[in-house]
Amino acid sequence: MGFMGGAFYRNVLKISRCITYNMARSSFGYTETDHIGKIHFPSIQAAPAFCSTFPAIFGDRTDIPCLIPCGIDQDPYFRLTRDVAKPLKFKKPSLIHGQFLPALQGVTTKMSSSIDSSAIFMDDSPNVIKNKINKHAFSGGPTSLRELEEFGSNPDVDISYQYLTYFVDDDQEIADLAVSYRRGEITSGAMKKRCIEVLQKFVGDFQEREKAITQADVEDFMNPDYPRPFAALAKK
Repeated sequence: MGFMGGAFYRNVLKISRCITYNMARSSFGYTETDHIGKIHFPSIQAAPAFCSTFPAIFGDRTDIPCLIPCGIDQDPYFRLTRDVAKPLKFKKPSLIHGQFLPALQGVTTKMSSSIDSSAIFMDDSPNVIKNKINKHAFSGGPTSLRELEEFGSNPDVDISYQYLTYFVDDDQEIADLAVSYRRGEITSGAMKKRCIEVLQKFVGDFQEREKAITQADVEDFMNPDYPRPFAALAKK
């Protein structure tokens, strides 16, 4: 709440005047039993999509459009945002929909912060990551070496392989792993081993960067008056 005053809150109020209850209900399925804060929230989520919400960065400009990377579950919020942009004389934001990273239990499952075994968390230790992948990552592969050699495995349902497609930048490695897996040349254990190596490095590197952040860095980041390298954007 300490950072949502001024221009941010003014835009929230402007947006809230443009979104009727019927619009919110048709977008989110609200009912008469939903509390007013829930119904009002779309106007809060929409405000950062307009550059006038951040005068410390963009000055008094209203002509800078916003590109929003988001999951498909966030799409209704920003469809409403695009609807209210024109009457407010703001630029409509554009969206890039990203894919959900599936839970460890399978490609059709969803992670949950309340189920520790469903996901790799950014504060997990290397040993925790290893245990989670080995114990909980669904593979769906053959149960014997003979079946593996005869039928191969399916990378499309193998969670370790799917995670690698997100975290390995080398497209050739990903393609080679898929071909070898389908041919039965790679076991699910080997696929998990590679996944563990990649995730341990990714999470470990993040944790090292996080440790380097000081309280002063956080305060500077949240300070609207802190000098920023993109201050030139405030000038037309």
